[in-house]
Formats: sequence, C-alpha cells, structure tokens
Amino acid sequence: MKKINVGIAGGAGYTGGELLRILVHHPEVHISFVHSSSNAGKAISAVHTDLVGDTDLIFTNTFLDNIDVLFLCVGHNEAKKLLAEQNIAASVSIIDLSQDFRLAANATIADRIFVYGLPELNREKITTAKNIANPGCFATAIQLALLPLAKAGLLQDIYTTGITGSTGAGQSLSATSHFSWRANNIQAYKTLDHQHVFEIVQSLNVLQADAPLSTSGEGPGLHFVPWRGDFTRGIYTSSVIDCSLPLEAVQEMYDSYYAAHPFVVVSETPIHLKQVVNTNKCVLQIEKQGNKLVVHSAIDNLIKGASGQAVQNMNLLFGLDETTGLLFKANFF
Repeated sequence: MKKINVGIAGGAGYTGGELLRILVHHPEVHISFVHSSSNAGKAISAVHTDLVGDTDLIFTNTFLDNIDVLFLCVGHNEAKKLLAEQNIAASVSIIDLSQDFRLAANATIADRIFVYGLPELNREKITTAKNIANPGCFATAIQLALLPLAKAGLLQDIYTTGITGSTGAGQSLSATSHFSWRANNIQAYKTLDHQHVFEIVQSLNVLQADAPLSTSGEGPGLHFVPWRGDFTRGIYTSSVIDCSLPLEAVQEMYDSYYAAHPFVVVSETPIHLKQVVNTNKCVLQIEKQGNKLVVHSAIDNLIKGASGQAVQNMNLLFGLDETTGLLFKANFF
C-alpha cells in the first residue's frame, strides 16, 4: 500500500510537536513537509529536542503539492486565513486542529465541508469525509463522558468541572502558564463561558434531538467550570446529572456504547491522570449516590485531546485500522 503523504502547518507548537512524535513512527505515513514561518531552515529536532535521532526533517516556509493530507496545527482563526490564502489542491484532505470549523454553522469554506471528528460519535461520517474538524480537548473529555446518556435521552442540566495542564494553554508564554505561577497553584477560568461548550452541546443534541440542550443559559444545558492545574498535561473532568437508573444499568449502557471503540475504557475502579498521559485513551468511571450520577473522564489533552485524535481521524479517512500508530503505554512513573 502506498504511504500517506502528510504535510503539517504550524509544526513548531505543542500540537505540531506531538503530531510529529506520532507520525515519524507511523508505519503508513511519509512526512513530506513541516511548515513554520518563524523556524524555516531549522532542524525539527532543534525545536522539538526530544526528536533528536528520530528525524532529519527541516522546517520550511513553503507548502508542497505532493501530499494526501494537510494537518493544520495553527491558532484559532488562523486555519480559515491559511486556507483562504494558500492554494491547497482540492484533492488534499484537511484535518484542522483549531476550532475554526467545529460548529455546523462554520463548517464550510469555499468547496470544503468539514465533518466533526469525534470518532465515537461520527466514525461512519469520518470514513467517507474529505475534511475533518478535530474536536477540542475539554470537548473530547466531556463528550465521551456524556454520549451514552445523550443517546438514551437522559441529559437535562449537567454540572461539569474539569482541570487541565499548562500545555492546554499553548506554547506562547503567559502569566498563567509560567511555571512559577502554576507551581503549587490552581485557578478557575472562563467560568460558565468556555468556548468548547458550544461544540459539546452540538454533539449531545445530535443524539438527544427530542430534548435538545441549550447554550444560552435558558433551559437545561451544560454548566462548565474549567480549572488551570499544577501539572503539564492531561485533563480530568467530573460531570453530575440527575438520573433515576440504577448504577448497574448505567454501567451496562456505557459498556455497550463503547464496546466497538478501542480508545475508550470504562473502569469500575477510581481513575487518575497517569492512566492516560502519553496515550490516545479516554478512561471513564461512573459513580452514583441517591439520584445523582457522576461520570469522571480522563484524557491526555495533547493526544486524545488533539494530535492523537487527529491521527485517529486520518487513519479512518484512509481506510486504516483506527489504532494504527497510536497504541502507546501511559507514562505511569
């Protein structure tokens, strides 16, 4: 089988670096170019120093034509700008890791239509798509915690808290991503106003169309409080809903929903971040007390929450087993 020729735009940041770490060892991929205007001419291993000895690739400031798929690891609002400015051939698939095309109202640019790339929701659509809008990191963790309940029509008001590592803020240094600020510290941010709420609710409403959730604050919806954590990578969320079903029935619902999805694990024991860091897994745990159901979710924000999921989508686009190149062991120690 001919290898998939890959181009990467925005290869110098965290998501670009994580994508490179996955793709340089992917058995079905050839990396044709890695674009970075600010690093053109530099060795990739000079920027991503953990890749020394793994690749001799050099950053470029040009886009080559001999590719099958282009990953966009650029900032929000930059993906639309890049596609408008660059003459990317219609034959090239696009996998965008920004938020530019995730919402249905924004999913089209010129002749390109983007499919929302959450495999556990849209696997069949992804396999026949041309362009993919990769989900956000918090959005991935929270959706995977709630999809089975949405399919059963059980969601009303949802109260979610989630904590993320400093890599979720990107590579550009800011006051709240600096080590000296993060160390021994924690802070809520974007309380009830996080941008991922819209894509989460959009997906849940696909499964729960008869009782749609709201994003306006009027009527039942998702109430999300995110937190900045004192660690570098990973996301842990807890979602609370009212539910009258016994715990065993909910557990069976989750086991059934995710039986065919290799990267989601439903645990019967307490979960933690070290189970998922450096993997493309999402680990879930369900607890219940009285009428309150809690679903915990843990992912690596840079892999299942970004670059790993992007490769999972690429695998599906090109007819590969979706686990190809993504079977990693967690960094437990």
